[in-house]
Amino acid sequence: MLHIRSATLNYLPYINDIYNDAILNTTATFHTEARTIENNTDWLMERDNDHPVIIAEMNDIVVGFAALNKWSDRSAYDITAEMALYIDKKYRGKGIGQQLLAQILALATETNLVSIIARITEGNEHSIYLHKQQNFEVMGTMKKAGLKFGKLLDVTFLQKMLK
Repeated sequence: MLHIRSATLNYLPYINDIYNDAILNTTATFHTEARTIENNTDWLMERDNDHPVIIAEMNDIVVGFAALNKWSDRSAYDITAEMALYIDKKYRGKGIGQQLLAQILALATETNLVSIIARITEGNEHSIYLHKQQNFEVMGTMKKAGLKFGKLLDVTFLQKMLK
């Protein structure tokens, strides 16, 4: 059975492993260097009520996480967050991402946020489909926005309005 709960420092090693796998082996993130527990401790501890992090746990194993991150450090953007959603590669295709996304969006309705942005890299059509199922709308595509694994990649921007 899948349990979704707020992330705490105890979950950081799992979050770190899942995210580092995405960094080193996928284009789902444009980070190119593995993150440390210290990096992610700061990331988790700097949260406020508008930017939750949740984990999905199955049989005492963290199988994924979702977060609402600050879109910008400029205060006028405080009403917009960026979606992050990562699933352990061994557990993809089992509906976990769908459940995590639905739960983080439910939490978002209880915040001061007005909109959620998702940046999805070329080749990740499943993620675009998943976000569209939750009423995200495509805003556009930045052509050749990033370079990873020697390839120039487009990034599609999606947005969900909360209010």
